[in-house]
Amino acid sequence: MSQPTDFFTAVASLGKIEQLDVDTMRLLYRIERSGEDFYNMIADRIGDEESAVLLRQNGREERGHAERVRKAIGIKLGHAYEPTAQDLENFPVPLPDAIPPEVLPVIVQGEIDGDAGYQKWADRESNPEVQALLRQNGREETRHGERVREVIALLSKRNPA
Repeated sequence: MSQPTDFFTAVASLGKIEQLDVDTMRLLYRIERSGEDFYNMIADRIGDEESAVLLRQNGREERGHAERVRKAIGIKLGHAYEPTAQDLENFPVPLPDAIPPEVLPVIVQGEIDGDAGYQKWADRESNPEVQALLRQNGREETRHGERVREVIALLSKRNPA
């Protein structure tokens, strides 16, 4: 697998992963860390403080997802996992200066797909502790999509078409 160059290509590469091994979990760790940047950057550009609060909450939880993935890597290795400098390097997130409203439903779908991916990986995982960590991340991905739906509703009320 070629190395992704930014957040979006990294996320797209997850769709091809059927089962997680340590290397793909390291990629997932970087993606989840970068997810915090993704949501914070959207929050900074959304132009609505109540929406920004919801988006930043998603970002904080993305960081939590990364920590669960780090724990899962350690379980697979049989010892605590210390990320390398490369693992700690977030992917660049190339976003426009303004966030068009039509991108928000795409984010909702991405989060729903993220949950499905986590559940698929958990189904194929033999270690129950790793399964539990993956399933928890997946459930929270769906919650992220629900929060983005809240953002869509807030923005629609404030800016009726």
